[in-house]
Amino acid sequence: MSSGKLYLVATPVGNLSDMTFRAVETLKTVDAVLAEDTRNSKILFNHYGILTPLESLHQHNEHQRLAGIIERLKNGAQLAQISDAGTPGISDPGFLLARACVENDIPVEVIPGATAFIPALLKSGFALHRFVFEGFLPQKKGRQTKLLQMLQQPCTVVFYESPHKLLKTLQALKDLGAGEAGS
Repeated sequence: MSSGKLYLVATPVGNLSDMTFRAVETLKTVDAVLAEDTRNSKILFNHYGILTPLESLHQHNEHQRLAGIIERLKNGAQLAQISDAGTPGISDPGFLLARACVENDIPVEVIPGATAFIPALLKSGFALHRFVFEGFLPQKKGRQTKLLQMLQQPCTVVFYESPHKLLKTLQALKDLGAGEAGS
């Protein structure tokens, strides 16, 4: 039997109208959609009349489910992976499955669309000719070291932070930056 295909499909970040026609069509035609949180994905599916079965695939179960998903793809399944918002694999589940597909010669197709940091970067007014994307900062161990490393970058640095940690992180950057300037 011929190999199936994995589609990594970007979903809207905040506005359901930001979904591409190609993404909707892909989600309607695959055998199943692997979703970070099926409850969130059902909102998107209801909005676009997508009836494809949803299955849960997130950071807490992706290691356990990986072998079974690869086997389904090897047997010809057409599967899509989505995250709650944005592009799978950009600080969301997606990397492990994509890597396993590449290692098993299973085709991977990316359906581009929204990702949170690009619009934020464009709107910021910061220099865009060179930037580094760091994803989420470490929770505890290594957090201050990572902040210091980011302050040393000779370019714009982009990272994700949860809303409840944002003020504390901004203060830490300010404190670390003042300490660096005084050295």
